[in-house]
Amino acid sequence: MVDFSLDKHQQEIVEKYRDFTKRWIIPNRMKYDELAEFPWDIVKAAYDEKIINGAIPKELGGNGFNIFESALASEEFGYGCTGIGICIDATTLALTPTFLSATEEQKKKIYGEMIEKKAVAAYALTEPDAGSDVQGIKSTAIKHGDKYILNGQKRFITNADVAEYITVFALSDPERGSRSLSAFIIKANTPGITMVSRMDKMGQRASVQNEIKFENVEIPADSLIGREGEGFLIAMRTFDRTRTGVAAAAIGNARSAYEYSKKWAKNRIQFGHPITVLEGVSFMLADMATEIEAAKMLVWEAAWAFDTKQRSMSKLSAMSKYFATDVAMRVTTNAVQIMGGEGYSKEHPVEKMMRDAKLSQIYEGTNQVNRLVVSKNILK
Repeated sequence: MVDFSLDKHQQEIVEKYRDFTKRWIIPNRMKYDELAEFPWDIVKAAYDEKIINGAIPKELGGNGFNIFESALASEEFGYGCTGIGICIDATTLALTPTFLSATEEQKKKIYGEMIEKKAVAAYALTEPDAGSDVQGIKSTAIKHGDKYILNGQKRFITNADVAEYITVFALSDPERGSRSLSAFIIKANTPGITMVSRMDKMGQRASVQNEIKFENVEIPADSLIGREGEGFLIAMRTFDRTRTGVAAAAIGNARSAYEYSKKWAKNRIQFGHPITVLEGVSFMLADMATEIEAAKMLVWEAAWAFDTKQRSMSKLSAMSKYFATDVAMRVTTNAVQIMGGEGYSKEHPVEKMMRDAKLSQIYEGTNQVNRLVVSKNILK
């Protein structure tokens, strides 16, 4: 029989991350949304309490979480604030290529420095003309002796101007096109790297995104992750691992909006009764609760598929990402609708949750691209 209960270790993860979220993220989410500043105090606290870098192996200073355990943690971050949560989780995205293909020597050096400095990292894949179309990347990293010369431009890069390390994807042989796409991890302060001004966003405003310019950046040959030409595979395998985290965070956001609007509705008196007696409201709440539960089950299955190396893991990862983030958009929008003018006011967090939900439908592959991934898997 299938068992949906969490074991003791998994429940401890939920409780630990929920407690951190209550103490650090929820009290500060509106402040950082308003200021649009990176929450360094929360990131440092996450390091102090061993909350960040959960997927890094224990022997290298992390918690050694599998994908299911990471999803449990991401849901709690999302419950508090997806913007602040991504400030922490984006480092896992940036370091995932090293989990997959870096040498043990590279891992020890990078993870050791990250943990010592309580630093964050950035994942530089997207370009002005290459978002969902990874094969359209134009940045180049040409080998000259014992160095690569990196040139190009990246856009919408999370954590960019606060990062210690940047994982960059570039062509090592432009004549071969995307077949030469390679992955590199480099120090963010390397000469020739320019951070363009931060993006002013609608939602997830605590998280910072920049455009980055690389102009004749000299990087050591040992910055290469894996082998030349493995970049496309590394990028796709990275998304297979991390999309469930985005989905889980979206579920946390939806759950938070649902609980907030439900509590408000139970105390909102109209026509002599709480508005929850009205079917127009109670049915909306029923749909919200049902969709959240359905999305969570899909995320859990996707995480299980990855952890048990099922052939369906890529399909399920893409399914969970687009389904859960679409659910988050509907649930947060309905939370605003239930609360009416109050929901639209910045006096309540649901308007922020709705703005935050929109971005989750866009990054780590737009939901339309994730549907394309699913369709290719089911039709091949």
